[in-house]
Amino acid sequence: MAEKERLRIDKYLWSIRIFKTRTLATEACKAGRVKLNGQNIKPSYEVKIGEVYHVSKGIERKQIKVTGLLYNRADAKTVVGFYDDITPEQETHGFKSMFHAPALKRDRGTGRPTKKDRREIDDLLSDEEEGES
Repeated sequence: MAEKERLRIDKYLWSIRIFKTRTLATEACKAGRVKLNGQNIKPSYEVKIGEVYHVSKGIERKQIKVTGLLYNRADAKTVVGFYDDITPEQETHGFKSMFHAPALKRDRGTGRPTKKDRREIDDLLSDEEEGES
């Protein structure tokens, strides 16, 4: 029974569907993208109920609070009961707004942009970046 009480952080992150594979979860821990109280943790770190982990996955940042231990991967509806996503609302909106940014499109069949077109595109993009700051 004591063996079942222990659960590695990499296995936990995989089982609650933060990472697609356990290998990806292990690599994220080794690369320092999983933190507890600002400290990097190893993949073999034992998960405890009530702890808050900061997980970076690409451009996405999450704060996960452990509410239960899940030993095997389960469906998404079941997994929700084993953690709380306490990521601040500002970070969530920042991540989502990147996908709603207007995309530049050229007419089909117009070929490659000329030097003048390229300069206009660069000017347009730099104006958008200045507006965000």
